[in-house]
Amino acid sequence: MIIDPAKQDRTANYKLIIGSILPRPIAFVSTTDSQGTPNLAPFSFFTGVTAEPPTVCFAPLRRFSDGQEKDTLQNIRLTGEFVVNVVTETIVEQANDTAVEYPPGVSEFTKTGLTPVVCEVVAVPRVKESPISMECRLVQIVDVGVAGAGGGSLVIGEVVRFHVADELIDQGRIDTGALQPVGRLAGAEFTTLGRRFSLERKK
Repeated sequence: MIIDPAKQDRTANYKLIIGSILPRPIAFVSTTDSQGTPNLAPFSFFTGVTAEPPTVCFAPLRRFSDGQEKDTLQNIRLTGEFVVNVVTETIVEQANDTAVEYPPGVSEFTKTGLTPVVCEVVAVPRVKESPISMECRLVQIVDVGVAGAGGGSLVIGEVVRFHVADELIDQGRIDTGALQPVGRLAGAEFTTLGRRFSLERKK
């Protein structure tokens, strides 16, 4: 089957993207608004960019409901800071609950019972219940696509602090089995690590 994305609507194209690019890690992003109220939201268009300096990126889409930018992006434009928290099996339901479109000024920490913790460098709280958090300073925002529903932005941030639970560090590496990360599939489906295997890179 050959599909021309120009001949179908954004919802159909979105379904093809999320059903093809998987599993996707989840960036559980905390920010603060102009009044200092913390915000939390999950984003599954997320990956690493560079190691020197350590840099990550995620891409918040504009809301399909009204075409507006999400609070997370507005907050980052304002403050230039954010924290990426890793979603695990323990907190995945609470992370999913933060995807609700609450009115501006409502803290998802309060709504979900997650605990905000003061960071070392950025003036944005991290999620205590997440075993890995990355304090980030904004590097660049690249707006992509239409300035309405379905368009979005690529947010690139430099990691200025890592917070990693002591029990997850094994000779400088993350013990992924102990981390128990959760990824997104399509629709309402999520995935855990499941079967793992190793392949040595050819030299």
